[in-house]
Order: sequence, then structure tokens, then C-alpha cells
Amino acid sequence: MNFTGKYQLQSQENFEAFVKAVGLPDDVIQKGKDVKGVITEIVQNGKHFKFIISTGPKVTKNEFTLGQECEIETMTGDKAKAVVTMEGDKLVTTFKNIRSVTELNGDILTSTMTLGDIVFKRISKRI
Repeated sequence: MNFTGKYQLQSQENFEAFVKAVGLPDDVIQKGKDVKGVITEIVQNGKHFKFIISTGPKVTKNEFTLGQECEIETMTGDKAKAVVTMEGDKLVTTFKNIRSVTELNGDILTSTMTLGDIVFKRISKRI
């Protein structure tokens, strides 16, 4: 399965609870709730991936090769060491007690992040 493409956010669940749990300040949370048009661009070349997430003026770029340790930028802007693996057709990683699963089903990209009992889900559609 090839993840390459651009995806626009359609909906998200539990955003506020999740970002509070990871430590984002209230003013940043409010801005994040109001942002429209979050774009995720993925470039896949074999086992190598580039994720570019544009959230308004903020752009987060993460690059990794499956099975190799990498450094990723988290939602809080911190850096974390992680190893991304492919489990079936899902990209899976764990960092800072957060389990992240990204899957592509047709034109729908679903990203699910779990911290304790809080599950944050982002659903995006290929554009």
C-alpha cells in the first residue's frame, strides 16, 4: 500500500481532551480548534516516509524509515525518539506514552493517537 498523497482534515474526535493531556496551553488549544484546512502530505518511497502537516501557519515535518530509530516532532513541538513499523497496512509508533496508528482506507487517511484512556482521531480525505 502506498500512502503518497495530500489529505485534508474532515473531522477530529477528542482533540481538546488529548492536547490538554499532552500539555498544550489553553490559548494554543483554542487556536488549534479553530484551524480549518489542516493538510497532511505524505511522500512514500519504499520504506522511507516524509510527513508534512500544515496546520495554519505551523508546518511540522517528520521523516522516517520503517524499522529504524528516528526523531519526530510532537504536537507540543518537542522532539522524541521513535521507531515506526508497519503492522499489516498500518503505520504504528509509540513515543512519550502515546501510541500512534495511521491507516489508509481508499481515499480516507485515519490517524489515531492514544494516551492512557484518551483516544484522539483525525480523519482526512485525499485531495
